[in-house]
Amino acid sequence: MRADDHTTALPPSPTLRERRRAAATREIVDAAESHIAEHGSAALSLRAVARSLGMTVQALYHYFLSRDALVTAVIARAYDRLADAVQNAVDTLPADSDTPRMVAAAEGYRAWAIAHPELFQLLYGTPLRNYAAPEGGPTTLAMRRLGDVFTRELFVGFTPSQLAAADVPGLSPALRAHLDGLAPDTVGGLPAAATALLLSAWGHLHGLVVLEVFGHLPFMGDHQAEVFRLSMRNLLVDIRARVPRTAP
Repeated sequence: MRADDHTTALPPSPTLRERRRAAATREIVDAAESHIAEHGSAALSLRAVARSLGMTVQALYHYFLSRDALVTAVIARAYDRLADAVQNAVDTLPADSDTPRMVAAAEGYRAWAIAHPELFQLLYGTPLRNYAAPEGGPTTLAMRRLGDVFTRELFVGFTPSQLAAADVPGLSPALRAHLDGLAPDTVGGLPAAATALLLSAWGHLHGLVVLEVFGHLPFMGDHQAEVFRLSMRNLLVDIRARVPRTAP
């Protein structure tokens, strides 16, 4: 047997045609993002994007068969970039920082939303008329990636038994059964009590960001970042206090 018999074969390099197509696709998605930033997501159309690139609509159809296909690509990339920003906020946290990783993740989320309000509106604002993301498609996968970061940082160090025994008053048997019946890839296979805590935390975090990005907290002036950090710290303390230190 030759020494290289077990060597893993490298995947073939993209052809020139494939590289050109990938570059053109990126340019089209970039143009769509720019159009959204200037005119809002509701004004997005293949004709407008094609015009901005000096292309015909017919040429654009070679890359995206419909407006919905282009919207899906823009949303998926936005979610990926948001997830990158959240993960980077955690990864770059100094080792001697007293900021919990979950709080750093939340602040990364807030910072990206403030820097990209139009894309944030596309992800979480008024749904585009007649648009429906493909089930199980790239937008769903990108959303799960973002959710996985928050789930990990919120419940790091706890076992499934501890999470299942979390103190969640008012969780009815019917709701508990519904949460336990969710598909594992929906909320990372968390037990019902932990899923309820995750949804509560997400609503609190996301709600504060929405209020700020959509301009509902001007009375806080320059203190919005401090209020957000304080809220996230308190939220994290409350949730972790609800999980028993040892499994029952």
